Amino acid sequence: MALRPEFSQRQQQSQKLAMTQRLQQSIQMLQFNVEELRDFLTQKALENPLIDVDTSWQTNHVGLEAANNVPAKADFIERVSTSNQHSLFEYLLDQIHLTMRDTPLRKIVLTLIESVDVNGYLQIDEQRVLAETHATKIQLLDAITLLQQLDPPGVGARDLREALMLQTENDDYAPNLAYIILEESFDELVNHHWDRLAKRYRVGLADISTVYDYVRTLSPVPGAAVGQETTGYIFPDLVIRNHHGRLTLKTASMAQPVVTFQRKYYQQMAGQGDREVTQYLKEKKSEYDWIASSLQQREATIFRVGSAIMERQVDFFLEKTTTLTPLLLRDVAQQLHVHESTISRSINGKYVQTDFGMFELKRFFTQAVGKRPTGGQLVSADLVQHRIRALIDSENKEKPLSDQKIVQILKSENVELSRRTVAKYRENLNIPASSKRKQYLKTER
Repeated sequence: MALRPEFSQRQQQSQKLAMTQRLQQSIQMLQFNVEELRDFLTQKALENPLIDVDTSWQTNHVGLEAANNVPAKADFIERVSTSNQHSLFEYLLDQIHLTMRDTPLRKIVLTLIESVDVNGYLQIDEQRVLAETHATKIQLLDAITLLQQLDPPGVGARDLREALMLQTENDDYAPNLAYIILEESFDELVNHHWDRLAKRYRVGLADISTVYDYVRTLSPVPGAAVGQETTGYIFPDLVIRNHHGRLTLKTASMAQPVVTFQRKYYQQMAGQGDREVTQYLKEKKSEYDWIASSLQQREATIFRVGSAIMERQVDFFLEKTTTLTPLLLRDVAQQLHVHESTISRSINGKYVQTDFGMFELKRFFTQAVGKRPTGGQLVSADLVQHRIRALIDSENKEKPLSDQKIVQILKSENVELSRRTVAKYRENLNIPASSKRKQYLKTER
């Protein structure tokens, strides 16, 4: 009995979000600090006559000097930096310590970030890295994959094509064909050989054009955004107060930009009855609605993240302790049911004002680096920094402790750290190297 193929038609409805320019800008708005958000909204107001931005709030800033003028307690979670430069290396290093457990692979990743240039590209001699780390080639490839999963998307790429592919892979709203075209037909896409691509992938020219337009929105230098000069002022996003042992969290509304709709102007222009004017007003009102909604969502997200931080670090905010509880980005991400990148954007450059000083939200994330010798309790990086300061304060000034000696002391206390990590913590505490701490004390004759 012969089998005959049977054909049938059916209609299927599916829903999908496209990575529009507005959606990308909504993500950027979450990442902006308060002053960057002000600049962004001011520019939008110049482009849209229906948008008005109240800038009177910018006089309510807090200078860096004032922000650093807090009690000694702030030393234990690193005082707000007075530097106006962010290092991509330090940004990656913080993420590694906050997202990866202490494994051999993490040690390889730590080695790799030393070879990431300012644009975010990985410039390595694989043979040299294999020799230094004693890793296998498979382990090296796995470590590169871990590096490429860090923020900003595209970091750790070895060429432009890979940088664009990584950004596309990290984007849930990228066009379906974008990744595979970048992987298989990058040159043809760049050289506008769209007819060939359309035939190869059996799609229309409009689909290839969509992919091309999307790729143009990606960054050819993924690391460039980290390392730009930042503002000299700090604006709090959240405020935590201690009222007789009860903590309250609220948005720092005085520091937030206020966007209002120019309704009178809208009604005046709409009354003209001109078709082109009506279409123009429709587009500009739609943009206002999107901005208002994005601002509301940004504020709600930062507030939820702040609530989770306050809940996890309650003893610190109640001033019952000067150290922090171990907390990772993924802990808060799992609690709020969002991606780790959302948490990263929500805390970077965002500050909370407390009764005893102002702190950047990301400072409340610290990895467990060991356990106490008794009780088995986790020891946070914050507590380790406290211990390093105590060791250096009590050292023999004629023979100051080297970073390697501090490593050995901490190891005897069941806390294992690399010399490089100890050096980083010491620098965060604004403590110079042992060679610069050495003092020659006078002896009595």
